[in-house]
Amino acid sequence: MSGIARRLYRGEVNVDFVGRRKLWYGLSAFLLAISILGLLLHGLNLGVEFKGGSVFSFKAPSASIEQVRGTFEEAGAHQVIVQETNNGWRVTTESLPPEEVTKVQKEAAQDYGLTQDQVTLQVIGGSWGGQVANKAIIGLIVFMLAIILYLTVAFEWKMALSAIVALFHDLIITAGVYAWSGFEVTPATLLGFLTILGYSLYDAVVVFDMIKEVTAKLGTTSKMTYTEAANNALNHTLIRSLNTTLVAILPVAAILFIGTTLFGAGTLKDLSLALFVGMIVGTYSSLCVATPMLVTLKEREPRYQALARRVASRAGSAPDKGARQPVTAAAANGSAPAGSVADGDKRKKK
Repeated sequence: MSGIARRLYRGEVNVDFVGRRKLWYGLSAFLLAISILGLLLHGLNLGVEFKGGSVFSFKAPSASIEQVRGTFEEAGAHQVIVQETNNGWRVTTESLPPEEVTKVQKEAAQDYGLTQDQVTLQVIGGSWGGQVANKAIIGLIVFMLAIILYLTVAFEWKMALSAIVALFHDLIITAGVYAWSGFEVTPATLLGFLTILGYSLYDAVVVFDMIKEVTAKLGTTSKMTYTEAANNALNHTLIRSLNTTLVAILPVAAILFIGTTLFGAGTLKDLSLALFVGMIVGTYSSLCVATPMLVTLKEREPRYQALARRVASRAGSAPDKGARQPVTAAAANGSAPAGSVADGDKRKKK
């Protein structure tokens, strides 16, 4: 593994990403099918901001997150989200009827030596989350239109189409992970979704810029097809993509796995999971989805079809370098230039 890593960083590894496009298409189709199935069977676990809920606030300096969560769950509350703020504890649950609210307030006050009035209640309606979702959808539409316009002007519409397909690919798979894992979808999750769109697009633009630079040199005398040139450009940006992903994903992984498990930072997991999954899928899609799709579209152009035929024709008519040529014994010993057998016989007669 260390040898492969060194060769990768020195640029000595040439991976045939484009040539294996059927493999990537099959893998992506499988992941998309699993994600869509999870969305259909389980759906998204929407948070109280979208469904509405009850928020309890109180002060208990000596309590821990586990103790507070246990108090509210024992009182009959579900979907308990515990946050420690500067003003004390903030506990969010599903919408509770008045009798359940009173019960929860009494038990919380009893467990932490408070009066019932010191456990305050705030009711959140689902309309606020709906407004956030509508604004996120509007932002997503504006983002997509801006990206299509930019890529069409800076590159071409086929690159824009490939990038947009890769973006939807990333969104669906990330949403599928939320559906299967049951992680709560909050406004922070929507922020994470919009963030991974920008990250995935950045990776695709870097790759497309290199492809544009390399394929611009292709002409009638070129020795490479568009597929080979695009794959060459992809390998030149491979280590840059991997380095960017690694550097970006390490702090996100720390928040997701260390922060939420050891320190109980539950409010961060909604955002960190979207970023963690989105970064990995975004890197994969820029290398194995966007570029192969671009090549598939470009190969249909007449000039690149003609170029592929010329390259194949030259390769077929070129002499076999491994074929043996007749060599005299003198030539083999280095005492005379290589020639035919007939030439050797003439020299003997003389």
